[in-house]
Amino acid sequence: MKKKIVVAITGASGAIYARLLLDKLQKLYEQINEVAVVMSDNAKEVWKFELDNEDYNNLPYKFYAKNDFMAPFASGSAKFDTMVIVPCSMGTLGRIASGISDDLISRAADVILKERRKLILVARDTPFNLIHIRNMQTVTEAGGIVCPAIPSYYSKPKTIEELAMTVVNRVIDLIGLENESYRWNG
Repeated sequence: MKKKIVVAITGASGAIYARLLLDKLQKLYEQINEVAVVMSDNAKEVWKFELDNEDYNNLPYKFYAKNDFMAPFASGSAKFDTMVIVPCSMGTLGRIASGISDDLISRAADVILKERRKLILVARDTPFNLIHIRNMQTVTEAGGIVCPAIPSYYSKPKTIEELAMTVVNRVIDLIGLENESYRWNG
């Protein structure tokens, strides 16, 4: 069954993860019915600063404004089965953990959780304080998956992109898409 995926991008550092995920989803299009994207204003600024471009404007996905509560994935009836927030700021994580739906990202996350669908938060901050940890616990107990942007090294990545792809490949696996990537002792 093809996936309907929401990708939300917040203003946490780590725009490379969002870019690589969106690029990878393009390559896996045969397994995907739809990808919808929402970016916070800060996400656009961080993308420009960290990646020195505004290439998100050239991606083939439908983008929704951060306050567009008419977006299909603002309701469970649209049947989006997966939402990835990449990178996920601690502010966004806290709002989701508290049930505050003050923008499209937090509303969509609330919908995904209430419908018992897959919510993946690629948390991007360090170190974590106790509030962060408790918010992660709350989201996890509600059915979400916290996948911190912690790269792996056993594939011996040689570039920053290869290193970041270790996180993105883990996210692709969590979404449930078939993906060729390095596997431990594979």
